[in-house]
Amino acid sequence: MTDTLELEAQQMTRGLTAAQLEKMYDESLKEFNEGSIIEGIILAIRSNDVLVDVGYKSEGIIPKHEFKKLEELSEGDKIEVLLERLEDDNGMVVLSKQRAETQKNWDRILETYSEGDLIEGVIHGRVKGGMLVDVGVEAFLPGSQVDLVPVKNPDDYIGQVIQFKIIKINLERRNIVVSRRELLEEQRREMKAQLLTEIKIGQQRKGYVKNITDFGAFIDLNGMDGLLHITDMSWGRINHPSEMVKIGDELEVTILDVDYEKERVSLGLKQQSDNPWEEIGAKYPVGHRIRGKVVNLMPYGAFVELEPGVEGLVHVSELSWTKRIARASDVLNVGDEVDAMVLAVNKDDKKISLGIRQTEENPWEIVANKYPIGSRIVGTVRNFTNYGAFLELEEGVDGMVHVSDMSWTRKVNHPSEVLEKGQKVDAVVLEVDASNQRISLGMKQAMPDPWSSVASKYAIGQLVEGKVAKLAQFGAFVELEEGIEGLVHISQISDERVEKVKDVLKVGDQVKARIVKMDEVDRRIGLSIKAAEVSDDEFQLDESMLEGLRPGEDMVDLGSAFDDAFSGLEGLEEWHPGDK
Repeated sequence: MTDTLELEAQQMTRGLTAAQLEKMYDESLKEFNEGSIIEGIILAIRSNDVLVDVGYKSEGIIPKHEFKKLEELSEGDKIEVLLERLEDDNGMVVLSKQRAETQKNWDRILETYSEGDLIEGVIHGRVKGGMLVDVGVEAFLPGSQVDLVPVKNPDDYIGQVIQFKIIKINLERRNIVVSRRELLEEQRREMKAQLLTEIKIGQQRKGYVKNITDFGAFIDLNGMDGLLHITDMSWGRINHPSEMVKIGDELEVTILDVDYEKERVSLGLKQQSDNPWEEIGAKYPVGHRIRGKVVNLMPYGAFVELEPGVEGLVHVSELSWTKRIARASDVLNVGDEVDAMVLAVNKDDKKISLGIRQTEENPWEIVANKYPIGSRIVGTVRNFTNYGAFLELEEGVDGMVHVSDMSWTRKVNHPSEVLEKGQKVDAVVLEVDASNQRISLGMKQAMPDPWSSVASKYAIGQLVEGKVAKLAQFGAFVELEEGIEGLVHISQISDERVEKVKDVLKVGDQVKARIVKMDEVDRRIGLSIKAAEVSDDEFQLDESMLEGLRPGEDMVDLGSAFDDAFSGLEGLEEWHPGDK
């Protein structure tokens, strides 16, 4: 390499006079300072580099990539370069065209700009924490200073020529920090002040959707943001603002309110169109049949869109005459087209009640003729309540048997005591209320009343036999025949004092007793085992035999009225006053 350079130098000096050689030698001895910018002459443009003479005893080589417009240069052109070193390992001068330009630009920026000034540059790359900007020298743009809002895709800014504000110049580190955000904020403050002098309630303004929340959307009005609340987006019901708008959408909105002190603006979108609820009563009168689309389902019903901004609610109770529907979603889907009848219109509350079942024939209108009072039916036990059982007569038509109408002879506390779900039951129609869709049924009315013959079979003083059916603290119930029971009070069990009924009697024991009380109205029979010990001739009814059987004190009927209160008393220890 050195030999080649020496050969080139020999060829260049060949033919020069002694005076010229002496002059060149003197110039080569002038002072050169590393780091200074000096002038050089292009001697040759080669394949990979450019040979430059700076007047020193040796030439310098500059890589081609340091020249932005190399094709515009020619041999003999003068250029400014930075002297990095006087000699490298090969004795060549180390020069840099790029560093010379950077130094010149840095000096120019220091002379021209200060912190707070505006400067134009090109974003040309990304680094950790921000971006690089070419403003003549390389400047740093922090990520938080790129825009007013967080930047989703920084690469979109690369290559753009943008104006920045210089926020810091570090002379020691020779770097510059710039901000685009501060410049935009200043511009926005000016625009906001101008906008507040122009904006008025009722104006129409264009803006862009800047952000979306659960309660609305913020609209950039080119100077300040306004709130478009979800309730002012549509005359109809919407679940979320994203159903109506998307970030970046351009909208024309109405200025609803301006708070100049707090600098807040309320906007409306639905006000751009007429309120469809103004003439709603005339458009959808009660009884009017409509066709609409199911747009939302709730457990309690379905919302049907009649037109944009107008919806009606079909309550689950209005979906079918006959089917028992727990949730609207059991029979409908969003998007279904349905026919319905307008049941009620409330313009002030913007509510329309609809019914789907009203578009079909009501089977309950013929129930009264189909199930007349007194007719016998066969129903299937479908469900229980605390007060009765529902029997299905046909699909969608149920009748209810109250617990008091289940048995002539038993006091039924819960229908499950005598019935099972799915069981077939004979019953008699007691009452039909088609308007309220109710049928009252009676099971006992489908059977003969055993008490109708009690008066002819039994009389006071009569000696009877029966089986102990149940024990209670106050006595024992004796079954005289199926469905007919009498009460032997504890005082009438034996001539001896009885402390506990279970000590003397057991369920299933056959006993003889005399009838000492008959009450057909209250369906009560009082018995006395003690009185059975005397002959018919000797028997005389006295007040002692009625102890515990007086009205208001005794409760014995054919339904074992004490079932609920005393069924769990057998086996309990005797309780005495003062026990705790």
